[in-house]
Amino acid sequence: MSQVETRQRNVLVTGGNRGIGYAIAAAFVDQGDKVVVTSRSGQGPDGAYAVAADVTRSDSVDAAFTEAEQWCGGPIEVVVANAGITADTLLMRMSDDDFDRVLDTNLAGTFRVARRASKSMIQRRFGRLIFISSVVALYGSPGQANYAASKAGLIGLARSITRELGGRGITANVVAPGFIDTDMTAALPQAQQDAYLAAIPAGRFGGTKDVARAVTFLAGEDAAYISGAVLPVDGGLGMGH
Repeated sequence: MSQVETRQRNVLVTGGNRGIGYAIAAAFVDQGDKVVVTSRSGQGPDGAYAVAADVTRSDSVDAAFTEAEQWCGGPIEVVVANAGITADTLLMRMSDDDFDRVLDTNLAGTFRVARRASKSMIQRRFGRLIFISSVVALYGSPGQANYAASKAGLIGLARSITRELGGRGITANVVAPGFIDTDMTAALPQAQQDAYLAAIPAGRFGGTKDVARAVTFLAGEDAAYISGAVLPVDGGLGMGH
């Protein structure tokens, strides 16, 4: 059991001010890690340090990491790229801006975060990169061509990083949540919620803690030999895809 992996770790979660990101950050806080969350609002769970950041800007990402490293007293060892947006509409109605904004935040934003994190991870020969994707990355979803493409791209990104940096003690994995009980799903019309529920073999929506547990597992020592993997947390919705 290595010294790096058993002591308190420095963790950064993007988009950690609500929903899945909030639950992930809280889970790391609960297990005793130093946790920084980034968000545009600059808020996060109790025990975490919050910094305002815009993942569509490299200078903002760099400034957030610098502030996070100062607060943690060292480099960031675990990064969870969770920040994301949607701009749902049918393909024929989707504007270039609708497509570009979603890709720039969800995919390119994750790239910017991973690139900045990799600098110290390579030097220390240790790092955990975890990207939050979605069941629609491989399952598909009407009206979400931009979102599905951005989330599918995270798989190629994680696997390329694994090929490139796997020999330096760095893992890169993807967690693909299904329908999770958040404010976003609660706002859907009841008929739509019922239709989604009927398609889930588990017979229920997932909880944010279900996703958080998968993330903390991939960040931990028990997952040290897992890299380039896609871990679905979807109650069986996307199996076989």
